[in-house]
Parts: sequence; structure tokens; C-alpha cells
Amino acid sequence: MNRRGRSQLALGVILILLGVWFFADKSIPAFHAFFDKYTQWPVNMLLIGGVIFIVGLVLGQPGMSVPAAIVAGLGGIFYYQETTGNFASWSYMWALIPGFIGVGTILAGLLGDNTAHNLKHGLNMMVISAVLFLVFSSFFGGWELLGNYGPSILLILLGLWVLGSGLFRTFRNKGE
Repeated sequence: MNRRGRSQLALGVILILLGVWFFADKSIPAFHAFFDKYTQWPVNMLLIGGVIFIVGLVLGQPGMSVPAAIVAGLGGIFYYQETTGNFASWSYMWALIPGFIGVGTILAGLLGDNTAHNLKHGLNMMVISAVLFLVFSSFFGGWELLGNYGPSILLILLGLWVLGSGLFRTFRNKGE
């Protein structure tokens, strides 16, 4: 079966399963009561991310792990905000989104989609995201890891990392 046929088959099965789910949800009260906690905001975003990932696996599309990681990561942020009531944390939580992209890229690489390239770039995205998160959370008062000098120290460390990786790449290419 070619790729288009597999995609169409997977989409048809997913639609049938969704239809059965909705039918059972409306007609069986115990089914609705059991799954009610999993379909509430923001847990449903985590589940949607998982479904996107599984669809990518079924279709043989490792690249689907990137949007799956983004959706699930945003669901995690919203879950944190919903449970703690700390909605002001969005002023620095958005810096985690490149890290979610990095996680999805690494997953795509592990699933066989240009492995070396995706692992390298995914890790880079995660490091940059972590540093941005630390800088913005220190700056906006999310937590005071390094005191008043936190953002400046983290920016210096990020600059050193970028400079070092650039020099490493230059010297590695000269040796080839």
C-alpha cells in the first residue's frame, strides 16, 4: 500500500473511532463520567498532543512529533497555570515553546527522520529555550535563581555557548 493509501486508511479509522467515542459519550452515562476528567480544559490539550503523535506514528510521519510536542507542551503550561492560578507566568512561560519544538525535533530524529541533524538541532532549541526561560523568569520575577544578576549571567552564558559552538563548527570544518 502506498503512502497516500495508508494515510487515507488511518484517517478513516481515526474518524470511525472518534464517531464511536462520541456515540458512547452521549449514550453511556458511565463512559461519560469516567472520561469527563480527561476531556476537561487543559488536560484535553495534552491528550490532543498524544493523539497527534500517535497519528504521526501510524502514518509513518515522524515530523508529526513536532506539532504534537507543541500542543502537549502548551497543554502542560496551561495545566500548570490552571492548577496554581499563576496566570502571570505567561510573561516568561512562552520561552518554553522553542524547547517544545526541540523535543519534537528530537523525537522525529529518534524515529528515523534525518537522525543526526534533528538530534543536533533539537538539542540546540532546547538549550536556547531553557536559557530564555531562565532569563525571562528571572527578569519578570518568576523565581530568583541568581538574584539581581540572573538575566545578565544567563545572557553571558548563552553568548559563550553560541560563540563556542560557532568556533567548534569552524575548526571542525577546517579539519575536513
